Parts: sequence; C-alpha cells; structure tokens
Amino acid sequence: MEAPPRPELFDFHGVPMTKFFTDNWENVKTFKAKPDDIVIATYPKSGTTWVCYLLDRLFFGKTKPEIETSLPLYMRVPFLELCIPGYPKGKDLADQLTITPRLIKTHLPVQLVPETFWENNCKTVYVARNPKDVAVSFFHFSRMNSIHPSPGDWDGFLQRFMEGKLTYGAWHQHVVGWWEKKQTYPNLHYIFYEDLTENVGREIDKLCTFLGLSVSAEEKESIMTAVQFENMRDNKLTNFTNAPLMNLKVSPFMRKGKVGDWRNHFTASQSERCDEHYKQLIRSPGLRFRTEVI
Repeated sequence: MEAPPRPELFDFHGVPMTKFFTDNWENVKTFKAKPDDIVIATYPKSGTTWVCYLLDRLFFGKTKPEIETSLPLYMRVPFLELCIPGYPKGKDLADQLTITPRLIKTHLPVQLVPETFWENNCKTVYVARNPKDVAVSFFHFSRMNSIHPSPGDWDGFLQRFMEGKLTYGAWHQHVVGWWEKKQTYPNLHYIFYEDLTENVGREIDKLCTFLGLSVSAEEKESIMTAVQFENMRDNKLTNFTNAPLMNLKVSPFMRKGKVGDWRNHFTASQSERCDEHYKQLIRSPGLRFRTEVI
C-alpha cells in the first residue's frame, strides 16, 4: 500500500496529535479493559519495543513458544490507539487477543488513558528515557515513518521537541504526568531506559516482583539474551521489518539503542539549551534523568 500524505498536527484535548492516533478515539476511550491486562506506556522512542518484548518473553516465552516464532511483536502487543486506514486497528487487535494476560501498549499521556484500566486496577509499566536521546531517536523515526509529520532539519526538530510541538506533545509533561500518577496508583511500575541499559537483569528482577512472576536462572538468562539490542534488531518478529508505512531504507526502526548517542547530534549550545530547559521543567521530587551510563 502506498504511504499516505504526511499528517498535520492538531490539538486533541490539549495534546498535539495526528489522525492516525485519534480517528478511532470513541472506541479507544471506551475500551473494555480486563483486570489482568498489563499496560506498557511510554513517550515515543523511549524503549517501548524493548520492554514489550521483555514482558512478552517473561509471560509467554515458556508457555506459548509457538507465538514467539510466528507472530510479529506488534500483533502480540497491540498499539491501542493506532488507526491506519487499510490495517487492523490497535483497539481491535487488543480485543481479539486470546492470551492472558493481554499486553497492550500506548503512548498516550496519562490523562488520556481509558478509564477502565484504572477502574480495573490494571498493572502498568511506564518506561522513561532521557530527553536528549529521545529527541534524536524521534527525529530519525519521523524521517522514516509517514504517520508522523515530516521532521525537517535537526535543529528545527529539536526546537519543536522542546516546545512540545510533536505528536503526543511535550516530553516533560508526559514523563511528569506518569510519575505523579505513580504516587497515587500503586499498580504502576516506573522504570528508566538508562537503568535497563545499565543492568537488564536487575530490572527484570524488579519487574518480576511487581508482576508476581518468578523465573529460573536459565529462563532469565534466555530472556536477557533475547532482548539484547543486536538480537532484537536481527529478529524479523521484533524489528518491524513488515510493519506498515515505515521506510527502513531511510532509517532502521531499531537504530542504535544506546544511551548517549545524542552526543553525535547535539552541538554544545544545543546541549546547554536542552539541559537548562528541562532543569526548569522537571521539578518532581525523585524524578531524575541520566544522559550517560558509565
């Protein structure tokens, strides 16, 4: 199918969005969550696929190994609000899941998440990543993904990123909104991309505690191997090779997966401007971001 024209951003309940994430909104808003659903929430380009695959392996790597070799990850972990003409809607894919628990991903800011997830006390995993690496990853993603507006040049994109004029709005509002939700909603586990990069085994242990899972040493080792960046990049069921409307010749879906790649894109003045900008905006107690992992 030929890629549609690049979409325009518009204000959607106070958040910049495109039609590919809002055209099915009435059905998304009234989505019927189940108490054992697990939500994976992120701002775009914050390690979503990594954590989706990690949880998929934790729950189903042993019990349903056949789906690990037959069904793309984006079919196993539906993208709730996604609505592209000619393709299955994310909400419908979620409704059709027969496995338990259902793993459902979203990039929605916390205030737009369907109420039934909270009413059913669904466990939620939120993944946050430092803004510099998010900006770089989002820039390259927007170059190859035609359901986002054209990114233009890097300097202009970075400025719009800092102003919150991209799909899903301002990064700082997203990460802070979910952090504040964590303070009042105990079934929310908030993890950082940089912590996963530093020690994925430690973060798997924390996830297992949160989710009430136990894995053997052998199972854990197998999961840690499967979710290594290089292995996911080379796995056609996780690297979005067959995903609609992505031009992998422009930029791979799984590009580098590093902490600190922002250094290859930011000038010194851009870095200083970004640091100062977010120092003013991220004031929530306990919420800290690392732009390096030593």
